[in-house]
Amino acid sequence: MSVWLPSAPCTPGACLERTGSATAVPRAVLRLLAVTAVLLAGIALLPVGRLVPAGAVRWWCRAVVRASGVRVRLSGAAAPTGGVLLVANHISWLDIPLMAAVRPARMLAKSEIRQWPLAGRLTAGSGALFIERDRLHALPDTVARIAGALRGGAAVAVFPEGSTWCGRAQGHFRRAVFQAALDAGVPVQPVSLRYRLGDGGSSTAPAFVGDDSLLASVWRVVSARGLTAEVEVPAPIPPGTHPDRRSLARAAQAYACRGRTGEHRASVITEPSVTGTGVRPRSPVLVPGTAP
Repeated sequence: MSVWLPSAPCTPGACLERTGSATAVPRAVLRLLAVTAVLLAGIALLPVGRLVPAGAVRWWCRAVVRASGVRVRLSGAAAPTGGVLLVANHISWLDIPLMAAVRPARMLAKSEIRQWPLAGRLTAGSGALFIERDRLHALPDTVARIAGALRGGAAVAVFPEGSTWCGRAQGHFRRAVFQAALDAGVPVQPVSLRYRLGDGGSSTAPAFVGDDSLLASVWRVVSARGLTAEVEVPAPIPPGTHPDRRSLARAAQAYACRGRTGEHRASVITEPSVTGTGVRPRSPVLVPGTAP
């Protein structure tokens, strides 16, 4: 394991709250079956994935989260069209469909995700860019591939902390991937993710940290009651406003943190169910580590 590999101090024993009870098992099983069904539907559409409209992809991504029993709240502006680097704090496996609900994008994913059941095949089939995190010498090539995708007009989604955190603490945005946005001359779209309980307090139940297993994390989510995923989209950072990747990374994290602390609140649309008809606002409603 490389000494530079990003890591977080969060562990299942220290950070993760217990969810559910014996009486919640039937509901959790039904949710697990629902998530599996939605994922299988996505896999079935992979051969024609490029023909599926972006709006349908966003709906499907929200359906994955809703099927697990988690309500979704999206607030802010629509992400820019064309090439854009989407960056967010990283807490859970749920972050991946939530980012795609903001805008369908090619995900920069750790190579281990290829081995995940169902989700691994979906991630690979979606055109994800995989990175072997313990190979530092491969990083320049990864940055070049991201820049190439951005120049071609694609959206690329990245979690610059390089590791998951429990949600009550957050790591630093590592600056390497921001070089790709600078090289391609595209905007950076920060996204703030957090998970709350029904009473409004933060929840660590969805976190996927430390030596936690994917199955344990999924079961914890489907067993929980009253979880809400909040996704805030501040104004994007235009190209040319920051001279180097260090200042761009700091600005992106500051934007995301402002969303997390509520300095820039926006009207919120809540999706009541998988088949809900809530429509995300398409115009802005907000006023607006260290790898080489």
